[in-house]
This record gives sequence, C-alpha cells and structure tokens, in this order.
Amino acid sequence: MAIDPILRAFADKSRLVRTTVRFFAARGISPNSLSLLSFFFALLAGLFFFFSGNCIYSFNFLLMLAGVFVCLNALLDALDGVLARETGIASKKGDFLDHVIDRYSDMFIIGGIILGGYVNPRWEIGLVAIIGVLFSSYMGTQAQAVGLSRVYGGLIGRADRILIIIAATFLSLFLPDPFPGWGSLSFPLLGWAIFIFALLCNVTALQRFFYAWRRI
Repeated sequence: MAIDPILRAFADKSRLVRTTVRFFAARGISPNSLSLLSFFFALLAGLFFFFSGNCIYSFNFLLMLAGVFVCLNALLDALDGVLARETGIASKKGDFLDHVIDRYSDMFIIGGIILGGYVNPRWEIGLVAIIGVLFSSYMGTQAQAVGLSRVYGGLIGRADRILIIIAATFLSLFLPDPFPGWGSLSFPLLGWAIFIFALLCNVTALQRFFYAWRRI
C-alpha cells in the first residue's frame, strides 16, 4: 500500500511540522512559494543526477548533492499543503499547481537518473518507469475527474518513490558498483530503483484503474 496518505496525515498532526509552517506563515511565505521552491530543488537534483553519472572521483560529491536536493524537494512538497491548510488558504488553484509541479519534479529527478546512465544499456527500462510514474499519477486524479474521490492507493505512490530514491542515492555513495556485476541486468542501486518503478508503478496504475472502474 502506498504510504502517501499516511505521511500526509502525519504531516498534518506533527507538532514539529505545524511549528515549521507557522514560522513560514509568520514571514508571509505562501504555499505556492514553497511549491515553486520544491520544483527548483527537483530541477537541481535532476541536473546533479545527470552529471554524477560521469563523476571520476572516488567519492561522488555530485551524487550526494543530488540526494540533498531530493530531500529538500520532498520536505517542501510535504509542507506546502500543510501550510495552506494551517493558514486557511487551501484552494483548487494551489492543489492544481502542486500536482503539476509534482509531475515535473518526478520527470526531472527520474529523468536525471536515467540520463545519468544508471540504467545503461537498458534505456527502455527507464522509459517504462516514466510511463508507470505518469500513468499511476494520472489514474489517481482521473478518478476524481469522473466524480470519484482521488485515488492514492496501490503498491507505490510518490512518497514511496522519493524514499526509494533517497535511500538508493545515499547508499550508492558507499556501494557504487553495479550488481550482480554481469549480464544485461546489472545496475547500480539507482538503476535498480528505476527498475522497481518500471514494475510497481505500472502495477499501481492498473490497480487504480480497476479500483475506479468498479466504482464508476
């Protein structure tokens, strides 16, 4: 089950999160500003993932920066909605902007990993992963468009993907070599993260489709 609803509920109830958003609100920082800043961090993460694939040093500092920017993207993406609800200015425009930014952020981050060479030579795995990410998100919101509630269920959601990318990124700093080390399916950890997305995101899209189909 995707952990997105669990994290959303935790963010709404966490005292630390609420204190943080009140700090932002007191300084006139809007939810949309946090959303746009989260997108900027996703863009930087994608660029650093791309350039980290050609790093020649023993410690991949560029990959570490990519991981830091993914963390910042995830943090601000969690805070913008809480800030909107805390300040009573949640709106359809803000919700729409947040979802558009999330999809662009996903493409920059995952695209940076793919173009950085982490799934070479099997680029088609990256393509299938991108299809799965986009369609799993589309199915969730399209259910709402036909009169149902928005669907967050299924095997893997955005929060799950971000956690997997963060874990794979920082583990790759110490375990950079592809495994199993032979054959056409031999990838570093970030490559295996993309492989997981190619499988589970498409399964999630189908789960959400059939869930909505039964209820229309």
